[in-house]
Amino acid sequence: MKYRHVLALNPYVRESSAAMGFFPPTGLEYVATAMKGFVDRISLVDLRQERRLQDIDNLLGFIDREGIDLVCVSCNWSYYFKEVIALINRLPKDIDLVVGGKQATDYVEELFEYCPGIDIIVRGEGEETIQDILRGMDRERIKGISFRKNGRIVHNPPRELPDVNSIAFPDRSLRRTNYYLKSKNIILSVSGFDTVLTARGCPYSCKFCTFNINPFGQKRTYSARSPESIIEELKTVDARLIFMADDNFFVNPKRVMEICDLIIQERLDKRFAAHARLEIARYPKMLEKAYEAGFRVMLMGIESPHDRILKLFNKGFTRKDIENAFSVLRDFPFYYHGYFIFGNIGETEEEMLYISEFADRIGVDSISAQKLRLERYSSMKDIVEKTPGYHYNDTGFVYSDTYDIDRLGRIGKEIKRRFYTPSRLWRIIKKAGSTGIFTREDLLYIIPRIPVLLMRFVVREIEKKTGKLRKRLRRYIPLKGSAHPQIEIKKRL
Repeated sequence: MKYRHVLALNPYVRESSAAMGFFPPTGLEYVATAMKGFVDRISLVDLRQERRLQDIDNLLGFIDREGIDLVCVSCNWSYYFKEVIALINRLPKDIDLVVGGKQATDYVEELFEYCPGIDIIVRGEGEETIQDILRGMDRERIKGISFRKNGRIVHNPPRELPDVNSIAFPDRSLRRTNYYLKSKNIILSVSGFDTVLTARGCPYSCKFCTFNINPFGQKRTYSARSPESIIEELKTVDARLIFMADDNFFVNPKRVMEICDLIIQERLDKRFAAHARLEIARYPKMLEKAYEAGFRVMLMGIESPHDRILKLFNKGFTRKDIENAFSVLRDFPFYYHGYFIFGNIGETEEEMLYISEFADRIGVDSISAQKLRLERYSSMKDIVEKTPGYHYNDTGFVYSDTYDIDRLGRIGKEIKRRFYTPSRLWRIIKKAGSTGIFTREDLLYIIPRIPVLLMRFVVREIEKKTGKLRKRLRRYIPLKGSAHPQIEIKKRL
């Protein structure tokens, strides 16, 4: 069958965190680009960006009006999984439906059970697979898919993972919207934001990570694009602020130097953020070259200040290594953001709260502290299941008999409260300005909006306080015949 018009759909109307809503759906864009030449038209729709189409009736009207005859849905995340399933089940039954993405790969059987309208689920990387589907190849011959046949589910053999240099980078002309760095839906950079994936896979084996493993036993070994292809893609990017979306951009210092030399040679006026590990501290010349090329933000997976937890995660470094690395890194004017995980096995509240003190001491500029969370095929899952008193919920968050989800949530807020003092927030603003992350135009746009951000923060804190007060009142105010009808109504709901 020859398809005429394909809808490539990111079905999420919001992100798990407001801080993530400005990232383009890079994986979906790769797949949409792979469709070029196989169909007449491609509509790439990101529901986070197109509010009108968030209304299901408007989306169905768009599908009908545009003559869509194939819908490809990217199901990547565990959060809002039920909402995505509900949307999939509202899609027209007379149009072919293909679903892919990490969550779809991990939950093939469940998706077929919950969504009877799905024709094919693409497992793993989908660029070559979608081309076979669009060619009209017999489903039984297409590697890397699962489909229904005679009332049963057929799982074809997995597809060999291709060399990343053979995969076309995203065609940004397919986008229907631009992307900007945002906070709480307020644009912070009018010069635009984008992502570039320069490699796939990771050479490390942290136990909490499953991004490189699928349920069919495949591990995406580290595979890097050539520096020349990266420069070719960067020339197509209009945004000034770019996130290098690799698991670790700095795996190969020699390659990083080559990329930076080409960026400088081509006079690409960009600012870059990238994931990094402590090992970058061993290569001062690479760091100097990276700064010269426009790298400004280093996103560091530190995870914990405690050696036994670092060992449990198989991070490959110790607390002393962290301290030694940052004693070097502090001499370089990058903006450092540290990722931490709390609620780990055997971790006490005191140890969790120490994260804020440790982060301040080593010199990171900002932090993210997240509860320990398991993916379906994480090696940490067996450890948690075998540890008495520890459990995980439907979304994978780990909790214990001592620290339930609510208590861990309160601890996480306290970690952030202790770290993000008023003086810290002021230092963040100064550091962001001094590193040149924002242009003059960005600053002229942002500064007048700072009072709005602060006011939203104050309002949100007041709402939290009043919410807690309302819960306390419910304990003492009898609801029947209460003088507070709004409390009575909310209780019934």
